[in-house]
Amino acid sequence: QVQLVESGGGLVQPGGALRLSCAASGSIFSSATIAWYRQTPGKQSGLVASITTGGTTNYADSVKGRFTISRNKAKNTGDLQMNSLKPEDTAVYYCKAQLGYVNYWGQGTQVTVSS
Repeated sequence: QVQLVESGGGLVQPGGALRLSCAASGSIFSSATIAWYRQTPGKQSGLVASITTGGTTNYADSVKGRFTISRNKAKNTGDLQMNSLKPEDTAVYYCKAQLGYVNYWGQGTQVTVSS
């Protein structure tokens, strides 16, 4: 059973930065597309960023230029560097690993941007 565990969330002031990390059991990240989603209360979750095994990245318009997704092969993690954070970035952030037609999800980590 594949397990994903997110870390790095927390409370940060507007303009600040956080780095989220998603750790996987096993070595699935080498073969998986990694993505980060976020969800706010009462809203559907939305894609924040994704990275393919070939390194192709995709970002939501709202985070372009501020967030960077990457994969760390040595640590077997997928990371999301979030800079210039805004209050509207407040959400629960989820990591997903897609292997073919199978999706694995983490439990989520809360990010709160507030002064």
